[in-house]
Amino acid sequence: MQNVAQAWLVYRLTESSFMLGLTSFFALFPVLVLSLWGGVLADHVNRQKLLILAYSAGLIQALTLGLLTLTGLVQAWHIILLSALLGIVHALEMPTRHSFLSDIVSRENLPNAIALNSSAFNTARFSGPFVAGILVIYVGEGPVFIFNALTFLVVIYSLFSMHLPPYQARHSQGSVLTKMREGLGFAWSNRSIRISLLLLSIFSIVGTALTVLMPVFTRNTFAGDSGVLGMLLGCMGAGALLGALTLAYLSKSQGLQWYIGAAALVAGLCLVVFSMNSVFFIAIPVLVLLGFCQTILAASTNTLIQSQVSDALRGRVMSVFSTVFIGFMPIGSLLSGYLADIIGASKTVQLFGLISILAATIFLINHRTRRGKTI
Repeated sequence: MQNVAQAWLVYRLTESSFMLGLTSFFALFPVLVLSLWGGVLADHVNRQKLLILAYSAGLIQALTLGLLTLTGLVQAWHIILLSALLGIVHALEMPTRHSFLSDIVSRENLPNAIALNSSAFNTARFSGPFVAGILVIYVGEGPVFIFNALTFLVVIYSLFSMHLPPYQARHSQGSVLTKMREGLGFAWSNRSIRISLLLLSIFSIVGTALTVLMPVFTRNTFAGDSGVLGMLLGCMGAGALLGALTLAYLSKSQGLQWYIGAAALVAGLCLVVFSMNSVFFIAIPVLVLLGFCQTILAASTNTLIQSQVSDALRGRVMSVFSTVFIGFMPIGSLLSGYLADIIGASKTVQLFGLISILAATIFLINHRTRRGKTI
């Protein structure tokens, strides 16, 4: 909900595609530079307590943004600064949250747990934009931010309510930099993980363009308001939820590389089709399919990694996943905002879709060739 309201607020204040991209850049850039350090923390501190600390900081951020908006004092630089602060929170929270799953389920249940976790996340991604779009129309952006702040209390209470075995400190030799290199080294030395992360990194850069520029398409292509924006983003969330439920139903770690490549290929096609379309009712199924493929790509990569990494390295290797999946998005956000001001939003999304198609095709050919050699 906050993402939708924030994007609409930025575009309402500035009417600039570049400012949309810049805000998204500062929201995600800390993940790129700090996630590896966050992974070291996740491997060496109490994950439950670290998550409580992170979500408490998220509560303060949302409350501050809400009060600034309600009092009419908010400016674009306020939003950028607060987005950057929330990005720091995400850099600590994401690798911790992903690795925390291994603390509460057994290894054989991890694929299903990851898919169910993604289902819960995407339920909010589906419902949040719809609700936020309506609320922005009738009460403005400020109450949405305040409501988001209050929801953190539920998350924090849930974490406090978990009764887990006593925490056992994990001791290891070496500096923080050495520990980061251990996580990076494992991810790079494992071929299936390495090429999957490479494809995910490309899609993280090019796939974020549509989300960042959605306010532009909403207003200029579909002549809509914040309610239409919420509906469009909600369609992507609905597709993402379907993708997560599909993976939960499959609940297996075989054939994941095929899922990863096919999802990136179809997602690229969806970007191209959306960029060339001006009919609202055609955009809806395209966005549902796009959201479906995005979740299949990300969750399958997550499962592939977690099924092959040891508990001692889990936090650090998952921080590599977070860096690639979320940390590379600010590059795409800034680039898409810049290109949209020069060549237009439609051509920017179309170009990025073609890049995704090319990368996915190479990935699938490589995977098939490798599989043939193995056979």
